[in-house]
Amino acid sequence: MYQFGFIGMGNMGSAMLKGCLSVFPASTLAFSRKDAVKGKALSLETGAVWVDSNRACAEQSRYIILAVKPQFYDGVLKEIQPVLDDSRIIISLAPSYTIADLKQSLGASARIIRAMPNTPAMVGEGMTGLSWSEDVFSDTERQELMQFFTSFGKTETVPENLMDAVTAASGSSPAFIYMMIEALADGVVKYGMPRDKAYTFVAQAVLGSAKMVLETGEHPGVLKDKVCSPGGTTIAAVAALEASGFRSSLIDAVSAVCDRCRNM
Repeated sequence: MYQFGFIGMGNMGSAMLKGCLSVFPASTLAFSRKDAVKGKALSLETGAVWVDSNRACAEQSRYIILAVKPQFYDGVLKEIQPVLDDSRIIISLAPSYTIADLKQSLGASARIIRAMPNTPAMVGEGMTGLSWSEDVFSDTERQELMQFFTSFGKTETVPENLMDAVTAASGSSPAFIYMMIEALADGVVKYGMPRDKAYTFVAQAVLGSAKMVLETGEHPGVLKDKVCSPGGTTIAAVAALEASGFRSSLIDAVSAVCDRCRNM
């Protein structure tokens, strides 16, 4: 039996699979993918075992990660339900399915974890929000699960009613950051910097700024003020961002994510 079985190999499933290879032997990982050519290619690339059906992947795995898109969930749940027993643990990545929803399909005794990771898991810098009733898992299971989720980044446990906010804060936000990196790079390219160097300068500034927030414990506003000299270049740029609605645009983006989570 495989330790972890991934059902669905889109961007998120692939990122988690590749991220956890730093800790778990490839031989303990399985995944299902309908496209045999792509499945065999990913197996060759990673060493993980390709299984040709979702049902077989679930039947042969202890921890089952549901990494398919929400519109395919009902079909996948019906497919795997007959082979599940109390020894299996379901890890759901769908933003719109609550634990109660999943228990309706899989049975009241099903042991389920809701997780919202993000694609930086591929480089070991993921952020995963978890919602689960830890008391229904053994000590060994809790340890293995935390080892899995921390193998590709950081993790935090939150009440289930905050999972939509988690989706916005870390699940979707890498796209916002990439847009910001691209726009900043465009700006400096406008003033003569080669594009490859522009991406390096901007991406490293984002990485360093994030580490400052995480490692100093200082409020982001305080860190921002430390960059802004009176009458200087940075405060002029901050004023321009404020005038164009930078903060409110991000708040609106978070609201759009949460609204979509609740109306899928």
